[in-house]
Parts: sequence; structure tokens; C-alpha cells
Amino acid sequence: MVTVDEHSFPPADSCGITIPEPCGLIIFGASGDLARRKLVPAVYRLFRQQLLPRGFFVLGLARTAMDSHRYRELLREATPEECVGECWQRFAALIHYRPIDYGDPASLRAVLSETLPPLEENAGTGGNRIFYLATPPAVYGEVISALHRAGPAPAADARNKIVIEKPFGTDLESSRRLNRILLDAFRESQVYRIDHYLAKETVQNILMFRFANSLFEPLWNRRYIDHVQITAAETIGIEQRAGYYEQAGVLRDMFQNHMFQLLALTAMEPPSLFSASRVRDEKAKALQSIRPFPLERLDEFLVTGQYARSSDASIRGYREERGVAADSAVPTYAALKVWIDNWRWHGVPFYLRSGKRLKRRTTEIAIRFRPVPHMMFSRSVGGDIEANTLVLRVQPDEGIQLEIQAKHPGSRMCLMPVNLDFSYRGDVSLSAYERVLLDCMEGDQMLFVREDGVDLSWSLLSPVIRALEGRKGLPDTFFYRAGSEGPDAAAALLERDGRKWREL
Repeated sequence: MVTVDEHSFPPADSCGITIPEPCGLIIFGASGDLARRKLVPAVYRLFRQQLLPRGFFVLGLARTAMDSHRYRELLREATPEECVGECWQRFAALIHYRPIDYGDPASLRAVLSETLPPLEENAGTGGNRIFYLATPPAVYGEVISALHRAGPAPAADARNKIVIEKPFGTDLESSRRLNRILLDAFRESQVYRIDHYLAKETVQNILMFRFANSLFEPLWNRRYIDHVQITAAETIGIEQRAGYYEQAGVLRDMFQNHMFQLLALTAMEPPSLFSASRVRDEKAKALQSIRPFPLERLDEFLVTGQYARSSDASIRGYREERGVAADSAVPTYAALKVWIDNWRWHGVPFYLRSGKRLKRRTTEIAIRFRPVPHMMFSRSVGGDIEANTLVLRVQPDEGIQLEIQAKHPGSRMCLMPVNLDFSYRGDVSLSAYERVLLDCMEGDQMLFVREDGVDLSWSLLSPVIRALEGRKGLPDTFFYRAGSEGPDAAAALLERDGRKWREL
């Protein structure tokens, strides 16, 4: 790792972000929407903040026929508000493009033997390569196999890294098949399975918050916590992703990765050392402790739904979206009750919900504490008093909020809820994609999912997905209005336990 001194690039912040060693970023699927609108703009923002290595280049590879000049124009057109001025011109000079046939090893061999060497020599990267798969998921195996066949095994050089976007497979078998292809070509230490949710500032802060504060760690167990709610709600629909979403649905799209990873971070035991391997060990142990879902009583644990037209008919339903089958049974919402069978969490339910076209956009983890054992103020205040809740807000307003009870000013004995609130507003220096890109360049796998983590989550969800897809007919409660809180049956899932969802 190379850290710049005071006479070169300025440090990014007081925590001392370091500048990675020189490297080349090779993007497969470079002409696609992900690369144009998310990935390359994130690299450009790192360039503007002077966080990229001095020796650096981007090589875009895709089936689309064009030259480097046209590719740079395509990138500029994708985010015109960002890609302006002299800074963009300097960055654009680092970007190169070459058409490629993923299924032809000779095509990729030409890239590795003819295109890359002069770029690497000019940038002084010394063969330090990051292969980023921004292709459709169905092409992952084809690209990895082509890399394996095209030249010297990527695993032979530890500096080679490969980054893979989600979804990683569509079920347990396809995930294991993809892992076999991947680990034939690369070692696990070279593999970066990206989950950009994990790069959110608040998600990273979960471990710090839990294990660096003596105030909360003693309370983080079944004795003091009543239940946990994890929510990832979106106001948007499927936009232009009907082809993908019709095959995926909400369980594959959100639960197998984002939701279970948030659960694992919330429930894991403290690692003996704050290192990527130890943290990922404990996350795997938490996932291993999840009780398998009883398929014969699935309705007691799972509610699914699909958004229909809004109450004022201004927003169309999922089945009316372009590219969606008129009789589609694909769920766009799911609420899941999870039990973790270990000493810390025995008897504490985790409620997970995620959906599209909901009332409000928010991702949060809400820790609901048990009420006090004896309510001495019950006669004075007249009624129940809300138990304390700790809310870890992941997006859009990243921060931490503690809801407590305090006396209302005045002579009468009145309690009122008070929020102790910490917000990152404006303090988040790196976006999720910027953070994971830097971590990959630096070789830090803390925020990336390991093979066993993928395997465990699919092992839990694949039987559930098969059971849902094998059902005949849909429940009456399946549909929910766009702009609502979700299906009524999701509220009943908690009401049966004497609890209720936090309002969106």
C-alpha cells in the first residue's frame, strides 16, 4: 500500500484514506447501463477526489462495436452533469475500449497479449489487474471460463482480482456451479462478490457501534431485545428491468444478498480481531444459526405480494409494466420472520421486509428493546409506554437514532417520546460504489461476501422459493396498492405475535 505524503495528493479525510497501488480496471460489459451510469462515474469521482493511484487506466470490453473515442462520449452522455470541464478531459484520457466476443478465447487472448501490455507499461501497473464483471449475470460463467482459457491462469498472480455483481446465481445449485467455475480460475482471496449495501456508512458503522461502545454491547441479546426489524423499502417500481425482475422477484433480488447480510451484521458475535476473515467467519456463523423455514407452515413465516395500481390510478401495477406477463405471479414484496437458534438470540424474532412501490424509500435496522419489567408510572400517565427503539438508518438519511421516553415539561406527569439523533448529513465522503472500488484496489475483502456466505443464504432461501413457485393460485391478500405500506397480511404477520411494523 502506498500512502501519499503532504507534498503530493492531499489526504481524503482525517481518518487517512490511503492511495492504492497502481492498477488497471478491466470492465466486462462496459457498454451496459451499470458501467455507464454507476461504475465509471464512481471511478471518476475518485479521480476528482485524488484517491486513485497515479498509475491507473480503465479498459472497457463489450460486444458493442465502437472505438475508445466513441466510448468516452457514451460515458459523458450518460452523466452529463458530472462529466464536464478539464478534469473530465484528463480522466477520459485514461479510458480505453475494445470490442470483444466473450465466448471466443482468441478474442480475449488478444486483449491480454496485445491491448493490455502497452497500457500497463505506460501506467506502470506491473500487471496489477482488476477484472470487473458488469455483464448480465447469465454471462458470468462464460466470461470467467474465457479468462481461464485465454492465457496463464489468473490465480497464478495474486495481484489479479475479480469483482462480481449480484445476483450470484438464481438458486443454490446455480450458485454452487458458478462458484466452481470461479474458483477453478481464481483463489477465494482474489474474489470480490460485491454487495453495495454493505458499503453504506451506517452499515459499516454497525460493527463499530456494537463493539466499541460499552453502553450497548451488554444489551445486545435476548435479555434486553424484544425483536429486530430490518426494512428495505423502495418507492420506485422495476423501471427498465422487467426482463431481470420477472426471473428474480424480491426474494432473489433483495433477501439472498442485502437483507441476509444486514441480518448477519446485526446478529453476529464479536470477532476476536477486526479483520476481513474474522468478521466474515462470524457472519457465516450467524447465517448457520438461522432456523430452516418449515415449508408445510410457510404462511406463518412469509408473506409475499405484488404492487397493483395506486388508489388514484396514477401509478400502474406491476402486471401493467412493460415486459411483464399479464398474469405474472412474481412477488415485488416479501416479509419474512426469522429465528436464530443460538445462545444470544434464542426467542428473539427478526422481521425482514422489502418491497417496491411502497409509501416511502428507506432502509433501516430497528432494534426494539423489551419494556421495563414494572411500569411504576402506569397510573400517572394513563396507558402503555412505548419501549425504547434503536434505529440504524442506512438510507436515505444515514445515521443513528435512539427513541426514549422523557417527562414533558410542566407540572403534570406526562411522558413524551424523545429522539437522540445522529445524522451523517453531508459527512459521507464516499458513495457505496466508490467505497467498494477503493477497498478492492487495496485488497480489503471486509465488505465483500465470501463463498460460504452465498452458499448459506441460498441454502435457506432456495427451498422457500421453490415452494412459492410451485403453488397453484395466489392468496387474496397478494396484491397491495402502489404507495401503500404493503400487503395487509404483512401487518398480520407481526400482529399474531403482539407486535407491529414501524410505520414507513
